[in-house]
Amino acid sequence: MPAAAPHAAEDPRRPVDLSAVLAASPAELLARARSRATADGLGYAGSLYPPEAWALLQAGAATLVDVRSAEELKFVGRVPDSLHVAWQSGPTLVRNPRFLRELESRAGRDGVLVLLCRSGKRSAAAATAATAAGFSQVFNVLEGFEGDLDAHRQRGESGGWRLWGLPWVQD
Repeated sequence: MPAAAPHAAEDPRRPVDLSAVLAASPAELLARARSRATADGLGYAGSLYPPEAWALLQAGAATLVDVRSAEELKFVGRVPDSLHVAWQSGPTLVRNPRFLRELESRAGRDGVLVLLCRSGKRSAAAATAATAAGFSQVFNVLEGFEGDLDAHRQRGESGGWRLWGLPWVQD
């Protein structure tokens, strides 16, 4: 795992010391995430950077739900032991009309749910929808699994779960 955050200067709120993230309690991590949501006016409980999400998972304080398509999980990779409930599917990314029912069936409504997609955008939309439907503690993983596009229009070098060196597997 990297000792410091990649491209940490981009956002002054972004953690740069992984040991400090891992030493924080789940309550501290969730409070930081809620603070970001309040500051940014988000429609869900909070925003976590990938190492913060991983620390919550390691503490048993959250459930990770990957909202990417089945194809993305298969060909790009996935986080071990995460649940999969696609927010959108197919080549045109049509919204899954059963998303909320599937999310409730697999993860429940009341626990801490951490949603992950490719870059953090679809998972933010899914988190907003879940919160509006009554899920009480839905958090988004900023940067997602692969991060945003870089100057060369490629992913994987500008944040994301994989760039942080967090656990992932590929089928």
